[in-house]
Amino acid sequence: MTALTERLRAYPRATPLAGFAVAAILLFAVAPAVLSDFRLNLLAKFLCFAIVAAGIGLAWGRGGMLTLGQGVFFGIGAYIMAMHMQLADAARLGNDVPEFMEISGISELPTFWQPFSSAPVAILGILVLPALVAAVLGYGVFKRRVRGAYFAILSQALAAALAILLTGQQAIGGFTGLSDFRAFFGFKLSDPANRQMLFFITAGALLVVVALIRQLNRSRYGELLVAVRDAEERVRFLGYDPANIKIVAYVVAAFLAGIAGALFTPIVGIISPADIGVIPSIAFLIGVAIGGRTTLLGPILGAIGVAWAQTSLSEQFPSGWTYMQGILFIVVVGFIPAGLAGLWPMVKGWLDSRKKVPAPEEPAADVTLEKVEAR
Repeated sequence: MTALTERLRAYPRATPLAGFAVAAILLFAVAPAVLSDFRLNLLAKFLCFAIVAAGIGLAWGRGGMLTLGQGVFFGIGAYIMAMHMQLADAARLGNDVPEFMEISGISELPTFWQPFSSAPVAILGILVLPALVAAVLGYGVFKRRVRGAYFAILSQALAAALAILLTGQQAIGGFTGLSDFRAFFGFKLSDPANRQMLFFITAGALLVVVALIRQLNRSRYGELLVAVRDAEERVRFLGYDPANIKIVAYVVAAFLAGIAGALFTPIVGIISPADIGVIPSIAFLIGVAIGGRTTLLGPILGAIGVAWAQTSLSEQFPSGWTYMQGILFIVVVGFIPAGLAGLWPMVKGWLDSRKKVPAPEEPAADVTLEKVEAR
């Protein structure tokens, strides 16, 4: 055994810190050095999906809530950021309304747009509104003990309803959404250095999210969340309200999705109803399931891997990627419920079962008597 291994065992906190250090080096040093500006921007987009996946891992993996509507909270954060950027661009050009409104014949700024001209209000809205909507929805659903497939269908219907609502609203871009952003809080998006800054902000946000989810998983609340997932009635018998425990996890997942959506908008340069409807919400879930929903890094790596595969393979197989994604999801859910993160433990358990385990030696008579007397 090496000295390094002994030190790691002596200090259990060294392993997570080492993992964060490696991740930080890969994101902040290696990725900018080896990736082109286009690929780095693409990776930033994938990191936004990873932030959403981390929240789903908490709500679904630890809490057992099949959240099929995370596109709602992702869209709230994304549209608030898009509205602020449109208003900032219009003010910089000396216009009363954004350019797309002028083209659509809208000469007066709608009332619900006006608060988001302020950067602090926009940031506050991104942080508060998704969590507030999730709290109201979660209170109405979980207090009535709606769970399982009923909750999944309800959340999916909410995502579909929001996408349909946005499609018919010309005041927020309609079907085409909002795009053509020039600046992000005063920084020109056409400058490669500013786009790299966006990548660093997203990477830093992801590391903070991982630390937050890890702390929640290791806390007493994390234990209660798992207990609610596995034996809800028993938790209620012990004096806890499972609805409150679920609401907290649901709100945290919505909060993270809102932040991811706000970062997604300047990175990609467009947000539309197609980015927040049922299909994107299911895509978030597929990445979490494939990576391993009950683990810390499984949802994050799964979301990045699925997004990368979609971008790479859809270019070569435009009509076949959807089928490949569906087959992969079925295989993982049907045969590897723990996801790819649980593949090695499953293989290791199979290999251990194949080995012949020697029978334990009979303890000496005097040792057995000493244990009995000690009792």
